[in-house]
Amino acid sequence: MRVLGIETSCDETGVALYDTEAGLLGQALHSQVAMHERYGGVVPELASRDHIRRLPRLVRQVCDEAGVPLASVDAIAYTAGPGLAGALLVGAAFGCAAAFALGRPAIGVHHLEGHLLSPLLADDPPAFPFVALLCSGGHTQLMHVEAVGCYRLLGDTLDDAAGEAFDKSAKLMGLGYPGGPAISRLAESGRPGVFRLPRPMLRSDDPDFSFSGLKTAVLNQVRRAGPDGLDDQARADLAREIEEAITEVLATKAADAVEASGTGRLVIAGGVSANRRLRERLAVRAAAGSFEIHFPPLALCTDNGAMIAFAGALRLAAGEGAIPAGFEVRPRWPLASLDAPG
Repeated sequence: MRVLGIETSCDETGVALYDTEAGLLGQALHSQVAMHERYGGVVPELASRDHIRRLPRLVRQVCDEAGVPLASVDAIAYTAGPGLAGALLVGAAFGCAAAFALGRPAIGVHHLEGHLLSPLLADDPPAFPFVALLCSGGHTQLMHVEAVGCYRLLGDTLDDAAGEAFDKSAKLMGLGYPGGPAISRLAESGRPGVFRLPRPMLRSDDPDFSFSGLKTAVLNQVRRAGPDGLDDQARADLAREIEEAITEVLATKAADAVEASGTGRLVIAGGVSANRRLRERLAVRAAAGSFEIHFPPLALCTDNGAMIAFAGALRLAAGEGAIPAGFEVRPRWPLASLDAPG
């Protein structure tokens, strides 16, 4: 079965074609970072309009590169939520209209389920059950995963997500958007121990996360620098400490959760999973704790169509999906509310 996947939940337009026997046949991704950078964050109306412009071209590109005409696709999967309402509507409208015109089934996929299952596309996929850390610009959650659709929430962010903490800290320091890559690049030349920022809820024995206090601490450091601001070395030092604080909290809580679960497997997914320092910390903890750790391929860490096509294929194979008579999107959609397929 060949499934076309469409991802338009935020600021990246992703399209991919996945074959349940041959694997990933092709994918394309357009990032809107350059467009939103001047505003310091995503402008929803601009994001939606750009998805409209890009999506038809990307679908043609993927089909051409895979050598599979759109008419030969067996089903279409699209991101139905969570995300920006207008952006979701673009992908849902395109996907359902194409599926209806072709007489093919369509299925709305949960964006976070796509991220959570994306490590299954790696060369060494994890077996069920496992603990998953989903960390991105809008979500930081710990989930216990028994099987596809069987998710139990262990811990959630009480305020800012990890990606938000990176973005907001970067903005306070006058860095570019998105903040995570900007801070990571700058942190490479930072000195350890020059600044000391809080590690919120690190020793609380609570699986939840909180990063708003970290953002406030960064703001205080910037204000202390006075009207002249931080010099180049101080900015690098502060960037290093921001990355150290965020990754220490994520790695510690994730490792504690997998060790308490007894599953012996930890999956990390979402945009922040590409962070090199987070991967280093978790590799050390995994070796010490004797548990497996699985990441998605780097190209699939950010939002992408491949994860939507793959998650959709799993649910379609279980009997979900139908030729659409309409569609809906769910900007707010708890992952734990999903049912097992079938």
